[in-house]
Amino acid sequence: MKGQLNNQELSIFFEQLSMILRSGISALEGISIMKDDTTALEGRNILERICASLEETGFLYTALEESGVFPDYAVHMVEIGETAGKLDDVTLSLSLHYEREANLMDTIKSAITYPLILLGMMLLVIFVLVIKVMPVFEQVFLQLGASMTGFSAAILKMGQNFQTYSIVFVLLAACVVCGIFYICKSEKGRRRFFRFLETWGPTGKIAEKIGASRFADGMSLAFQSGLDPEESLLLVSRLTSHPGLKKKIQLVQEKISQGEDFSESFASSGIFTGLYSRMVIIGYRTGSMDEVMHRIALRYEDEIAEDIQGKINLLEPTMVAILSILVGLILLSVMLPLIGIMTNIG
Repeated sequence: MKGQLNNQELSIFFEQLSMILRSGISALEGISIMKDDTTALEGRNILERICASLEETGFLYTALEESGVFPDYAVHMVEIGETAGKLDDVTLSLSLHYEREANLMDTIKSAITYPLILLGMMLLVIFVLVIKVMPVFEQVFLQLGASMTGFSAAILKMGQNFQTYSIVFVLLAACVVCGIFYICKSEKGRRRFFRFLETWGPTGKIAEKIGASRFADGMSLAFQSGLDPEESLLLVSRLTSHPGLKKKIQLVQEKISQGEDFSESFASSGIFTGLYSRMVIIGYRTGSMDEVMHRIALRYEDEIAEDIQGKINLLEPTMVAILSILVGLILLSVMLPLIGIMTNIG
């Protein structure tokens, strides 16, 4: 069975569905039309499963969930749309959302391609230095009646260990490749990897912003549809898997159930900070929460893109500097003693 649809496929699906719904055609009839227009066997099978489930349950979000190819975020957003009677708006919003995520992923891929190529070339240079060049220098030292010491001797020993235990390093490399394959191809592997990223220092803030952006996007649709704060929170709380953010959302729900004002509970919970927290208070008082939440979601998306690009821009020169220093140290550890020996001989 096919894994989850990629961002581009999700964007196209929801764009077509939005166009169909806006033309007054029902979701069931629209999915049937999409199925008839699809030539790919795998795509037809997915749409057939959605049609069958939709006929049985009458809910699109249930059909999408049972198909197994839609992410939780899309399923819960569709649930909000169906509950609020804004399914056409939700599907259009999802189409734009996944289009932005596809563009963001393309940007990340293109940005890291060069650093990865550079990393591979530099590691290859270091590997050749350690395995092939250092033994040559060792022979030169021996012919001159000296031997390598200190850092150069440690590098030479490391190269000898590489050769002696080459099978072990090959197995380790194979395990790394298998781990990468597991993360890329397995849904369970991806979830574990993203949980790690949510708690890892360098990426934790970005993960929290992604969760906050999705939360704000869902709240915007819920408020736009006329749902009250408690209903909105109940539906939208399932849009994020970030543990810290989920606790903050639960805190807001508890405070509202105790009679505390919605905007005050938001401000004290820390879901949004600084300017965004003030925007929520003003939006709640002026009755424009849907628009405020939408703006917050868009601003978070911009911040996420800037944060990712900033980390990538920092990674490239840092990596070049570290690897250049390593190569320089290896060469200097050999050349300086050799120059000293040659000077004494002269």
